[in-house]
Amino acid sequence: MSLFDDIERVLIPESQLQARVKELAEEMNRVYTDEDLPILVCILKGAFMFLADLTRGLTFRHEIDFMEISSYGRGTTSSGVVRILLDLATNIEGRHVIVVEDIVDTGHTLDYILRNFAARKPASVRVATLLSKPSRREIEVPLDFVGFEIPNEFVMGYGLDFAEQYRNVPYVGILRPEIYRKSLGDHAV
Repeated sequence: MSLFDDIERVLIPESQLQARVKELAEEMNRVYTDEDLPILVCILKGAFMFLADLTRGLTFRHEIDFMEISSYGRGTTSSGVVRILLDLATNIEGRHVIVVEDIVDTGHTLDYILRNFAARKPASVRVATLLSKPSRREIEVPLDFVGFEIPNEFVMGYGLDFAEQYRNVPYVGILRPEIYRKSLGDHAV
């Protein structure tokens, strides 16, 4: 039995992901220059694949830093409690910042990040997200570069996980419900 047997269907194929990430990089290349020297802040763990592919398409000088945020716990929906597990190593005061997210769902995590960054006084903050679920949004947050708007389904692959697994799947897929129901018992969506 393979991890691919756990996947109900492919939502966004690998070729479509790669093409859209390249387009997002081109959009960013029209906004930023070498003089801006922005810092791309990858929100771990889910955005690491998106960041790796995105940064290869950027033609301006930039730096990269990482931040790990937790809001999910063991479930498939946000707990609403946001915690910083790993903070930035870089001082962002006076700097242009691009937050690189895997998915914006309710907006709570991103709202927390943006408020946290505002207190650090960056020159600007923009957000690049691979996926957006507008139907789940509870807090409106600014999204400057959006890969795909998706329906309210639990997705995994291309860096996104379920229970720390499936990040290596090369496309965005939807897990078979019995997989997460079995794993979470009565706590599943």
